[in-house]
Amino acid sequence: MSDKAQPETGEQRAQPSAEPVEDATEHPVSDAGEEAQTPAPGRVGPAGELVRELSSRERGRMNRRELLKLAPVVVLGAFAIPKLQQPLLDKGLEFSDWASERLFGRHRLAQTFSNSEVAPLNRFPYNYYDVLDPDFDPDTWTLTVEGLVQHPGEYKLSQIQALPKVVQNTRHVCVEGWDVIGNFGGTRASDFLRAIGADLSARYVEAECLDDYYESIDMATMLHPQTLFCYEMYGQPLDRGHGAPLRLQMPTKIGYKQAKYLDTIRVTNVLKGGRQGYWEDQGYDWYAGL
Repeated sequence: MSDKAQPETGEQRAQPSAEPVEDATEHPVSDAGEEAQTPAPGRVGPAGELVRELSSRERGRMNRRELLKLAPVVVLGAFAIPKLQQPLLDKGLEFSDWASERLFGRHRLAQTFSNSEVAPLNRFPYNYYDVLDPDFDPDTWTLTVEGLVQHPGEYKLSQIQALPKVVQNTRHVCVEGWDVIGNFGGTRASDFLRAIGADLSARYVEAECLDDYYESIDMATMLHPQTLFCYEMYGQPLDRGHGAPLRLQMPTKIGYKQAKYLDTIRVTNVLKGGRQGYWEDQGYDWYAGL
């Protein structure tokens, strides 16, 4: 399903450099065809992944979803008084973003998984905004960097790939209700932002895409160690359906935040034209944290 139809969803004169980073998983998937082990009956997720049951201790912890249980109160109030529907629903979304941001920790990691828990690549759904294969030349593609950076310009994929590579097995969660554990490889966004001399105190990183999709992400999430400029899945270059040549991969965010077919990023304190993101501008949560 399309990220538009249904939400989930250059070359710089100096070579970028950054501090070495450790691999995010000790056992990256090296074979794109590796199959997940068959789980016990009744314990299969929507993409064939193992389903982990929460312990009683985990259930007792206060997390974002517990906070958001207050949301039905807002919804009931909204529909009880018609003229208050939109204001109260807007406040509910503001509360969701507020709760997510307060609970987010830059060093709090999303769960990672073993190779046996990774769904096969052919079980990882395609989600796209407008077209599955936007028109571009992969041999001449560059990422345009703008805004509050010391080294703006056009960056080739090879320059991004020259930075330390991270491979991680993490869960991709779609707002439509499905999720899947996948294997992703790329450059930590924090490494690239430091390499281009980005102002790390800025509030946002905006992303514009080859298919005209657009998104904005808070700087804290961009600096999270599991946020990647992703150029590989399952040990192979991204294919067009999954966002080639470069996409965002953020296991701390809902899928529609993870822009694909990246064309431009901009470091800024003020969102361009007041746009938050394609789906956010239609009423969805801006923060969209997990």
